[in-house]
Amino acid sequence: MTVDHAPSPLRVVLADTNSAVVEAWRAAFADSPEIEIRTGSILAEDVDAWVSPTNSRGRMDGGVDAVIKRHLGAGIQLRVQKAIRSGFAGSLPVGSAVCVPSGAVKPRFLISTPTMETSSQNVSETLNVALACAAAFQAIHQKNREAPGSIRSVALVGLGARTGRVPARVCANLMWSGHALFHDHSFESYDELRATIVAQLDDLESAPVEQRVRIAPPKRAGSRH
Repeated sequence: MTVDHAPSPLRVVLADTNSAVVEAWRAAFADSPEIEIRTGSILAEDVDAWVSPTNSRGRMDGGVDAVIKRHLGAGIQLRVQKAIRSGFAGSLPVGSAVCVPSGAVKPRFLISTPTMETSSQNVSETLNVALACAAAFQAIHQKNREAPGSIRSVALVGLGARTGRVPARVCANLMWSGHALFHDHSFESYDELRATIVAQLDDLESAPVEQRVRIAPPKRAGSRH
C-alpha cells in the first residue's frame, strides 16, 4: 500500500560538474528554492548520504560510481554488491536502490540506484532517470523508518546525464518528477513504486522535454483524495 507522507525536513543538494545539467536543474526546480543547486563535485558535499547512479550489478567501474569508489575505497563496492545479493538476489532492478554504510564520517551512507542494467548503457530513450531518482528518495524513507533521523541531508548528481547520455533538460525534468513523489508519498515497496511510475510512462513520454510531469501515486483504499 502507499503511505501518505509528510516528510521531515530533508536538505537536498544537487551538484554536478556539468554546467548544462546545473542550468537545467535551475529551470526544473525553479519553484523549489529549498533545493540547493551548484556546480561542483559531489565529493565536496558535506551531507549524510550521497546518491550514485549505478548498474544493476553494482559494479562501480565507470562515471560517478568510479569516482566515489576511488574516494571511499574498494570496500564500498563490496558493501553495495552484498546488499544487492541480500535484498535483490544479485540484480538490482531499475526503480530500486540500496543504502549502505559508506565507511566514512561524511557521508555516512551511500545510496546506489541503477539508471541502467549494464555498464555504459545508453538510457537516453528511457524513463530510467525518474525511476532511479524516486528509488533513491524511497531508500531515504526506508532508512529513516528503520532508524529515525539517520539521513537528514543528501546530495545527488545528474542521474544518467554522463554515462547514460541522457540530455541535461530531460535529466532535470525526470529528476524533478522523481523528487516530487518524495514530498507526496512513501511506498511500501520498490515494486509498488515501479508499478506506479511505469503505469504512467506513456504520459511522461508524450510530454515535451520542457514540461515537468508530476507522477500521481495510487490512491489508498478509502482515500477521498
